[in-house]
Amino acid sequence: MNNQQRLKLIEYQTRAFTQGTVEYISDQWIFFDDETEEATMLDEYIHQEVELFCFNKWRKGILLDEGRINSSGSVYGMCNEDKIRIRKHLVFSLERLLDEISDDSFYQFITTLNSMNFSIYDCIYCYNQLTFLRDDKRKNGVNMMIFDNQEGLCSVNHHFYYNEKITDRFEFTLNTGKRMIIEKLSS
Repeated sequence: MNNQQRLKLIEYQTRAFTQGTVEYISDQWIFFDDETEEATMLDEYIHQEVELFCFNKWRKGILLDEGRINSSGSVYGMCNEDKIRIRKHLVFSLERLLDEISDDSFYQFITTLNSMNFSIYDCIYCYNQLTFLRDDKRKNGVNMMIFDNQEGLCSVNHHFYYNEKITDRFEFTLNTGKRMIIEKLSS
């Protein structure tokens, strides 16, 4: 698995976007979140990836000032009540953890999490012990993550041992008591 395949797997995660509509009110663009009904200034998202719903499909681009979107070199102006979605950011420590684990462990972790109806964008907490062991030759410890998909919670403990042999063990526990353990061993 190369970087491009990793990015594809991350890109197509569920709940990767905050979706809503935009309105031009008092000379300012306002974003209304469909889920929470909260209103925020669209300026908070300038230079971030957004998608505009246009001609029955989502058009990817970068949000510019004054309600404009740069999509593949063309600049589009938004209209009142246009549907847009704004890509969410991953929890920083989770993003670093995903960068640090092997391709096989990365794939196993994400596909198992997805099979339990959770997305990496559901992460509300991540403790990444690997960050503190960057310079160590031998690395072992536990990373801890909590995911909330609005229907349930999932706690994940990632036990790792990186020495002559490499071991990644993920223990998934749902708030219902259901548990799943996956382990990746390599030499």
